[in-house]
Amino acid sequence: MKHALTLPPFGALADPAALVEHATATSRIRIGPMVTPITRRRPIKLAREATTLDHLSRGRLTLGLGLGVDTSRELSGFGEITDARVRGQRLDEGVELLCALWTGEQVDFHGEHFVADSVIARPRPFQQPRVPLWFAARGGARKPVARAARFDGLFPIEVDGTHLAEMLDVVRSERGSLDGFDVMVHPSPDVPYRTLAERRVTWAVTGPAPGAADTLAMASTPPAEVFAEL
Repeated sequence: MKHALTLPPFGALADPAALVEHATATSRIRIGPMVTPITRRRPIKLAREATTLDHLSRGRLTLGLGLGVDTSRELSGFGEITDARVRGQRLDEGVELLCALWTGEQVDFHGEHFVADSVIARPRPFQQPRVPLWFAARGGARKPVARAARFDGLFPIEVDGTHLAEMLDVVRSERGSLDGFDVMVHPSPDVPYRTLAERRVTWAVTGPAPGAADTLAMASTPPAEVFAEL
């Protein structure tokens, strides 16, 4: 099992220079947002941003995608779409267009929510055939898990052991097995760290709360020491 550390860009890491210093201090660690809601972004802009990060990191980007939430009015406060069904449609369309743009070939896409009229996006990502895509899913939701199973990974959010088992069963039914598929879980009393490997979880993730005073200290601490406390 691999280990991941979230670095919320708040507090000390609200300074872009500090964030870049910690993200660029290695040549092996993978990087990526967990997660980005396509509904708030233009697919061509997201495609180019991801391609830039993939080249800068020499192929170490993993892109997390999801519906987005309105917990702090990050959707409604800006007049964005809040209906979950519509956001799901936009996510499905958006990821289809994103993958098409990454081919470097001419794209003609006319969906209900997004359009690309005879456009070409180059250069292609450093990773081929594309940047790995992980998808977020909550609780007992089946459709987001099935969506994730069509790509490279699943990021279960706010789940207990039962929900996690049900999610993995959905992935197995969609793919035939969990081989080659990543699952990243934040250890909790409901899903203890010591049980993750036996549940076929491939990544354990933890990190400080946004703006926490120990953010920089945790970012500089070896994973073995961070996870030893979980």
